[in-house]
Amino acid sequence: MSSHEFYLTPEGIEKLKAELEELSGPRRTELAQRLRTAIQQGDLSENADYSKAKEDQAFLEGRIQEITAILGNAVVITEQSNPDGVIGIGSTVTLKEKGREPVKYFLVGAQEADPRNGKISNESPIGKALLGHKAGDKVEAQTPAGVLVFEVVSVE
Repeated sequence: MSSHEFYLTPEGIEKLKAELEELSGPRRTELAQRLRTAIQQGDLSENADYSKAKEDQAFLEGRIQEITAILGNAVVITEQSNPDGVIGIGSTVTLKEKGREPVKYFLVGAQEADPRNGKISNESPIGKALLGHKAGDKVEAQTPAGVLVFEVVSVE
């Protein structure tokens, strides 16, 4: 992986650390046991258990490397009040689209994006469009569904 920065909340970092601990410990041990058992069954060329265990092991090791890279390049974001009121990662933003109820979003890094729970990525079309704007601004976001126009009601 590249030296790309990953924007994570403290909670996001803790979740990844817990996943890494689980994968590096119990899951890795369980897979090693599955491989030993499959090897003891003999002919590996036609052993489906062995093939599946090797696939699972490759996936597990890949995920461990991915999490390690993310944590090694993590930039911690916190819910903060931006004294200058400019939208950035960590901002909570209330948006109003014409004819709809206002919606509140917390701007996070791509690893933690969860739009259904009000967390949008700084790399998403709406997230990118919001960066650098202030309350009162009209913002256009080019989305797969077309151009959306929002008014920034507030920035926390």
